[in-house]
Amino acid sequence: MLDTPFFSHDPCHVAQALLGKIIRRKYKNNWLAARIIETEAYYLNDKASHSSLGYTDKRKAMFMPAGTLYMYYARGHDSLNISCGKKGDAVLIKAAFPFTDKMSPEKNIKLMQKINPAKNGSARKIEKLCAGQTLLCKSLDLKVSEWDQEQFDINSFYIQDNNIKPDKIIQTTRLGIHQDRDAHLPYRFIDFEFAKYCTSNPLTTKKLQYLLQIHRQN
Repeated sequence: MLDTPFFSHDPCHVAQALLGKIIRRKYKNNWLAARIIETEAYYLNDKASHSSLGYTDKRKAMFMPAGTLYMYYARGHDSLNISCGKKGDAVLIKAAFPFTDKMSPEKNIKLMQKINPAKNGSARKIEKLCAGQTLLCKSLDLKVSEWDQEQFDINSFYIQDNNIKPDKIIQTTRLGIHQDRDAHLPYRFIDFEFAKYCTSNPLTTKKLQYLLQIHRQN
């Protein structure tokens, strides 16, 4: 289980290090799992960061020890962040892809589809289950009311290092950031192999303002 030492680093470092890590969530005695494929970094002095607006009880988690869960509602739906680095810093888990192994067999994906069906009530496509911060939380049954300001729990919800590292990482600008709130900063990171399954694939965008870098991992 990833703990405080892992998260006690610069947000951009943590955001990249989280790519390939496995989220484990226990749901009705079944372990659901998803591989992290997209993250965003936020700093205290970053205008797009909630913490830049100052300390409040709701934003308390961002000022708590590294590895504390900060959950909030994004357009009315649950969103998962983790405090890291210095006080006020955090990383947003932007998207993931359903993961299966002995602990989380393929049949468990059907549970995720049941928890998070498509709008018409049919089974949501596997590649769409966690393709966005709120879809991810819904598919894994992660709720603000249960996890905001809490720590990971090895018995019910944690992130695991399975020694999976992306060969290449895309670094680009974050999504949904107003141009006056540091929208130009390249603080969004994507596992190149899973780019077509992330929230918005920067490799297919025609917007010239995208700052895009692709670098190989050592």
